[in-house]
Amino acid sequence: MTDQAIEPAFRPLGVDGILVRFSKILTERANAAALAFRDAIQNQKPDGVTEVASSLTSVRVAFDPAMTNRDAVQARLQQLLNGPATDTPTAKRLWCIPTAFGPNHAPQLAEAAAHAGVSEAQAIAELTNQTVRVIAIGFAPGQPYLGMLPAHWDIPRQSSLTERLPRGALITAVRQLIIWAAEAPTGWRHIGQTAFDVYRPDSDQPFAFIPGDEVRFVHVPDTEMADLLANSGADGGARCAVLQ
Repeated sequence: MTDQAIEPAFRPLGVDGILVRFSKILTERANAAALAFRDAIQNQKPDGVTEVASSLTSVRVAFDPAMTNRDAVQARLQQLLNGPATDTPTAKRLWCIPTAFGPNHAPQLAEAAAHAGVSEAQAIAELTNQTVRVIAIGFAPGQPYLGMLPAHWDIPRQSSLTERLPRGALITAVRQLIIWAAEAPTGWRHIGQTAFDVYRPDSDQPFAFIPGDEVRFVHVPDTEMADLLANSGADGGARCAVLQ
């Protein structure tokens, strides 16, 4: 798994944790390596490891000091890194999520498209023709960071905050998309709307997504989105296919 582009580094994280960092900056390859390494650890179940969690470019490994020690866990992790190269995570699920891009539900689509150097129609086509990956979950419970978009979507955040966005809003910046988890301010641009709840506190699985899930956005008209928002439930008309 190690090469000139991806150089895993070990860092202590408290008395019972190790951080394995694959890059100091977010790249498609570094994220893929982090997700694949998380999968490898979960499959191998090293002795004493109690939790494994991935972020954009790193993996946190927690262990029970009563069962093992940092040196033993780190040695086992190094063995996994030295094993057969696997920089590509295996997606377990594909979500197809209805999304409206009309004027009632995408107030900043034209602005974002202009920053990306494409027309609104081209922007919608690019956003709906590409499968994106849940590269991390964070900031708010269940909130997914999705990417990576093509390089021309490396658009800046706004210089000021939008005071409030609706739950389920599709927003973008820096080659990524987010489905907004709760009504809150943001500096990202509002380019679409879903009826999908990423956080379901009353469910047995409160987070709808798992890092590594794949997502496709399906273009629907504003009138259909209005009906989905009113009547569709937590999935917002989305379909989930199990890939393995």
